[in-house]
Amino acid sequence: MSRVYLDNNASAPPFPSVIEATARAMRELCGNASSVHAEGRLARHMLEESREIVASFLGVAARDLVFTSGGSESNNTAVRGVALRTRERCHVIVTAIEHPSVLATADALRAEGCEVTVVGCGASGAVDPSEIESAIGARTGIVAVMLANNETGIVQPVARIAEICKSRGVRLHCDASQAAGRIPLDAVALGADSVAISAHKMHGPKGIGALFLRRGIELAPLVTGGAQERRRRAGTESVPLAAGFAAAVEEIDDDAAGEARMAALRDELEAGVCAMLPTARILGAGAARLPNTSSLCLPGYDAEGMVIGLDLEGVAVSTGSACSSGRIAPSHVLLAMGLSEEDARSSVRISLGRLNASADVRQAIEAIRIVLPRNRKEPAAGGVA
Repeated sequence: MSRVYLDNNASAPPFPSVIEATARAMRELCGNASSVHAEGRLARHMLEESREIVASFLGVAARDLVFTSGGSESNNTAVRGVALRTRERCHVIVTAIEHPSVLATADALRAEGCEVTVVGCGASGAVDPSEIESAIGARTGIVAVMLANNETGIVQPVARIAEICKSRGVRLHCDASQAAGRIPLDAVALGADSVAISAHKMHGPKGIGALFLRRGIELAPLVTGGAQERRRRAGTESVPLAAGFAAAVEEIDDDAAGEARMAALRDELEAGVCAMLPTARILGAGAARLPNTSSLCLPGYDAEGMVIGLDLEGVAVSTGSACSSGRIAPSHVLLAMGLSEEDARSSVRISLGRLNASADVRQAIEAIRIVLPRNRKEPAAGGVA
């Protein structure tokens, strides 16, 4: 049985060109990019060439791009770094649908004495810019709003929020990890002061990400101990991972039809599921969303059981749930959208990538048809399912 991978929002399989670029750099570049000898200079050349390619993809200058270990570190660096640099304005605003790397950072800052405001979202899953504006006060130092949600794919009005933040003299950080490589992304036009992306979400290698920092922004580095990355992130840079990151970006740039292809596959998948189960709901169907992401609420069905059953049928998908203290908790994103705990526990996320084809969607629909009857929830005593 051939397997179908439809969990690209968790991690997208690397392009063959990425594997080759990473392996080639590991074979040929043994030097430390900070060393002055020939081997070090060769490594530095590859590192800076890779930085130029990734920066160009984001529409920014290479000197304004910091390589990190991934999206989580980029988010931590931006939010914590600005908040701690401006202690007199240590009020942080985040949205209820942010990635845990932002929400947990905000919680940690609260424990350290910062004020934190969490702004909700509507039933559509989109944040209202006016609520961000109302939350900004005299002590607000930074606002964090993701570009596209990792569970629902819903695109947020970041450009409008950036205008508000700029008018109030407040920094804006944008986690664009799920959006990069799926919708056009120009970090300068977006208007945010910092933008985080992660290579493995866009068919690159795991273990590397990037943080765009608008020139002139000062922050307290998260990782100290060296002068690398213009003293914004200490530690020996991984030249092989940077080379793989650049290869992924180049592959995406060469695939101009990729966005439309993923959207067509997503629509095919959703049409197949809804024809099979008329009660199914496409979360965020009326909002702008990523072309690759489908969040499906299947009322009356157990999402965890569906994920396990589909895995046994050779199809990898996920739920929006997170493991907390040994138990599966309903998705904080879906609860913020107003779903009941019951419906949140009946929702699955299917996320396509640039390596998927129509045959994968057809196999997934057939697997769902097989697995659905096995995961119907039993009605509660004296009630209905």
